[in-house]
Amino acid sequence: MPEVPKPTDSPDPSAGPGPRHAPRGLRATGFPPGSLPVAVTSGIAAGAAGALFLWALDAVTRWRWASPGWLLLLPAAGVAMRMAYRAWGRGSDRGTGLVLEAVRDPRVEVPWVLAPMVFAATLLSHLCGAPVGREGTAVQMGASLGAAIRRRFLPGTGDPSVALLAGMAGGFGAVFGTPWAGALYAIELPVSGRFSWAHAVPCLVAAWCGHATCSLLGADHTAYPAWADCGPGDAAALGRWILAGVVSGLAARAFVASLRGWTQAYGRIPRLGGILPGGVPPVVAASGIVIGCTALLGTDAYLGLGVTGRLPSDPSIVRSFEPGGVTAWSWFWKLLLTTAVLAGGFKGGEVTPLFFIGAALGQTVATLGGWPVGEFAALGFVAVFAAAGHTPWACAVLGCELFGPGMLLPGLVAVTVADLVATGCGLHAHRMRSVLVDRWLGPGIPAGGSRHGPGGDG
Repeated sequence: MPEVPKPTDSPDPSAGPGPRHAPRGLRATGFPPGSLPVAVTSGIAAGAAGALFLWALDAVTRWRWASPGWLLLLPAAGVAMRMAYRAWGRGSDRGTGLVLEAVRDPRVEVPWVLAPMVFAATLLSHLCGAPVGREGTAVQMGASLGAAIRRRFLPGTGDPSVALLAGMAGGFGAVFGTPWAGALYAIELPVSGRFSWAHAVPCLVAAWCGHATCSLLGADHTAYPAWADCGPGDAAALGRWILAGVVSGLAARAFVASLRGWTQAYGRIPRLGGILPGGVPPVVAASGIVIGCTALLGTDAYLGLGVTGRLPSDPSIVRSFEPGGVTAWSWFWKLLLTTAVLAGGFKGGEVTPLFFIGAALGQTVATLGGWPVGEFAALGFVAVFAAAGHTPWACAVLGCELFGPGMLLPGLVAVTVADLVATGCGLHAHRMRSVLVDRWLGPGIPAGGSRHGPGGDG
C-alpha cells in the first residue's frame, strides 16, 4: 500500500482558512457545504450496489458449492484478474489504499472504474474459492460511486472527501446491515490524528440511506445470537472480557505478520527472466497454497466467506457460537489461507475472514477455559477486526448492532484491550494505532506513514 503523502502546498478543502498543507487527520471545523445531497445520493448508490453484490455473491457461492471443481480454476482466475487490472484498472488495483489516500489528499482521484473492477474481481475470487471477504468491495464500490456522482452531478459541493466518506459509510452499512457502525467506520478509519466530526452527519445519513436501500431491495443479512448479559458488576466476567481482548489483539498481530510474510515470500519468486508480469507469480502461488491446503484438510470449509458452510457440519462463523461448532485450529487455517490470497493479490477484503478468525478463536479459548462459548465468540468476532484495523469505536458499535445493546460494555473492554495489544502494526500503513491510543499514549509510536503496514486493500 502506498505511503501517506507528505505535506505539500496544495489546497485542502477540508482545512478551512490558514496554512494550506495536507492534514495529519481530517481537520474540517465546519459542516461541509452541500454535503447532504452528496451523502444521500452516495448512500443510495452504495446501498443499491451492495444489494446487487450480496445477491451475486450468494449466487456464485452456491455455484461453487454445487461444483467444487471451480477451485481448480483459481490460478486462472487470479491471472485473469491481474491482467484485467493491468489493462483497464487505471490504478484502481490499490483498492482501499487508494480510497484512503484520496480522502486525505484532494489531488488523488478515485476512478469510476474501481467499482465495476472490484465487483467483478471479488465475485470471480469467490466463485473459485478464494477465502476473502466482502467489505473491501463494498467500501471501494461506495467510494467510487460517491466520487463519480459528485463529479458528474454535484461538482460544486465543496469538500471532495465527503463523497468518498459517504460512499464508504453507505457501502459498509449496506453489506453488514449496521448503519451506525458504517458511519463510525468511515469517520474513524481514514484519520491518524483527531476525528473530523464535521463529516459525522453526512456519513450517518449515507450509512442509513445505504442500509435502507439495501434492505428495501430485499438483501438479507445474517442473524447472530443475542448477547447474554453477565452484569457489569461481575468481576469474573470483566476478567474474561480482558482475556478475550488480549487473545484477539495477538490474533490481529498474527494476521498482519502473516500478510507481511506472504508478501515477502512472493517477492522472492523468480519471474522467468521478466517474461511474466509482476502480479502473476503471486496469484498463482497463492492459488496453489489454497488448493493444496484444501486437499490436505479434506474440506472446503475455509474457502469463501465462511459465514455459513456448504455442509451443516462445516466450521463457519455461525457455528462458532455453538459448542463444538468449529475445531480448535479452524481459526488458524482461515488466517493462513486468507492472508495467503490477499497478499497474492486477490480482491474482496479481510473483515469477514477476521470475523471468522475471531469467533472461531473465541470458541477455542472458551472451550479450553470452560467459559461461555457464545460470549467469547462474540467478543472475538469484533475485537480481532478492531485490533487489525485500529477502529475500536466502530467495532464496539458493530457488536451492539449485531448482538444487542447488552454487548456495549463487554465489547468496549475487549476492543480497547485488543487495540492496545496490537498497537504498532495494522492492516493500513497509516493506521499503526487508533485515535484512542493516540490520546492515551501520546506521540511515542508513529500514528501514520509507517513503512511496515502490509496494506489491507482487499
